[in-house]
Amino acid sequence: MSTFRIAAVQHDIAWCDRDANFEHLAPLVRGAAASGARLVLLSETFSTGFATDRADLGEPEGGPSSQFLVGQAREHGVWVGGSCPEIPAGAGDDIRPYNSFVLAGPAGEMVRYRKIHPFTYANEHEHFRAGDAFTQVTIDGLRITMFVCYDLRFADEFWQLADTTDVYLVPANWPEARRTHWMSLLQARAIENQAYVVGCNRVGNGGADGSLVYSGDSRIVDPLGELLATASRTESILLADIDPAHVARVRDRFRFLQDRR
Repeated sequence: MSTFRIAAVQHDIAWCDRDANFEHLAPLVRGAAASGARLVLLSETFSTGFATDRADLGEPEGGPSSQFLVGQAREHGVWVGGSCPEIPAGAGDDIRPYNSFVLAGPAGEMVRYRKIHPFTYANEHEHFRAGDAFTQVTIDGLRITMFVCYDLRFADEFWQLADTTDVYLVPANWPEARRTHWMSLLQARAIENQAYVVGCNRVGNGGADGSLVYSGDSRIVDPLGELLATASRTESILLADIDPAHVARVRDRFRFLQDRR
């Protein structure tokens, strides 16, 4: 297959204001699609910010955030993804949502990954459910594995899926205070698994009082750990052409995956 252009949209988020975020993000998605992206990645909790203590923010699967993604995908003829708080059908009295990474396609497709590792340091585990299954999808021959933010720290789960992955997508709300960890782990996951990694983080200030600072540091990393695109602190659209044939060549030349025990 030919190369597959992916865009990571590093953006600010209006705290707990879906409508404002939809309005803000629509032209950014349009710009990414106009630049030739076939898949546009937004941040973790792109429509609300990483609010872990607001029980009213959960929405049903197929709710406004996923419908925004579907609408953008259809309008521009591309795949669009990001995570949002979704309450599963049949939840009953337990209104805790999943941190759900929704990837929407131009024909109305929706693929979901539910974040396996809630971020206990910020009490996400008290307000969000934990997912229990990996999600992989193939789009035009490109094998994609979906993770979210804190999952990046758990290398063994990336390892499990390496043989069937060309690119890992990692939307995030990773704070500036641990920015070195974010940048280092993205490159490490790419090098260890000889796969592309697309990390899309937010910028700006979050929290009800604006005290959380996000520096972005989004990046697209190739299977040898080389940085193909980076950005920091300002809203940006990162673009890179992902080549599954390059993944295969790297793995054939450096046969590290087969040596795992």
